[in-house]
Amino acid sequence: MLSILTSAGNPASIVPPNHDKPNMFAHDLSKEDALAFSHFDEENLLSPASAHPIELEGEQWKTAEHYLQAQLARNSEYATLIKNAGSAREAHRLGNVWYKRKCKNWKNLRRVLMTRALYTKAMMYPAVKAFLLETGDQKIVETSLYDHYWGLGRDQRGENMLGKVWMDIRKKIREDAASDLT
Repeated sequence: MLSILTSAGNPASIVPPNHDKPNMFAHDLSKEDALAFSHFDEENLLSPASAHPIELEGEQWKTAEHYLQAQLARNSEYATLIKNAGSAREAHRLGNVWYKRKCKNWKNLRRVLMTRALYTKAMMYPAVKAFLLETGDQKIVETSLYDHYWGLGRDQRGENMLGKVWMDIRKKIREDAASDLT
């Protein structure tokens, strides 16, 4: 505790802040050393928009983003339009048009669907799997400024669900490899 004199000359004490409590304005140092990528960076192996076609549910998908957005569409005609979109960014745009309703329970499905798509991608492409495993225990973050669910968001307090999905996949691949050794 620090003591100071007030303007009237009386002693007063200052209680230092308790740094054990979480502070919403505190800087999260774990993000500084994290592997950062952008959702629509087609050159990044971890991006759902990278040019790594996947096969899921008996169908070919241009990207993981195409799969996710088409699966969340309410009707099959619109899902086909999304599936045939020229780019992942276009599939995302079509899948997020405000006047097109998504399927029921889409908020609960999106993480599961993205996990399936990205796990399939990692298992189909050895370069993606190797890159993911080379990250070790490094935190993975998606750097979108405007998507607080998949990314960190502008204020760095987003859910970073895309990063969490990749870290979960990395853990699953390691567990599977360890069980294969026994």
